[in-house]
Amino acid sequence: MSSLYDLSANTLEGDAQPLSLYKGKVTLVVNVASECGFTPQYQGLEKLYEAYKDKGFFLLGFPSNDFGKQEPGDGKQIREFCSSKFHVTFPMFEKVKTKGDGQSPVYTFLAANDGEPKWNFHKYLVGKDGHVIEAFPSKVEPDSEELKHAIDAALGQ
Repeated sequence: MSSLYDLSANTLEGDAQPLSLYKGKVTLVVNVASECGFTPQYQGLEKLYEAYKDKGFFLLGFPSNDFGKQEPGDGKQIREFCSSKFHVTFPMFEKVKTKGDGQSPVYTFLAANDGEPKWNFHKYLVGKDGHVIEAFPSKVEPDSEELKHAIDAALGQ
């Protein structure tokens, strides 16, 4: 695989979706969890998505139970939580393994050069060509100038 956009993943509802849908776009891939100290970042992620979605930007959420077992829910529970608490409209995918045995192909690709996530809400900024531009640890908030600057620069390429 030469690009993130060569892969596919199942949506939160279990439907296979080719990530080629996002080819030519700037994409932020985030491993999310419903019971984490960083869970309030959902609100900022949704605001970021709303602010940039008409500029060629997508945000993709991948629930994971890898860190502290902080995403115990199934797809239906995750969708309900995200919709009712944070009004999430960005694409959400099935719960995946982000590290170790059974790692999702998406995270195998993302981690190849930029390392595996260390915790929930780790962010990978992927360029229009499907390659990781930069990774941001959980503590980098969605509304941080650092992240926004990187997105703006990627959109300008």
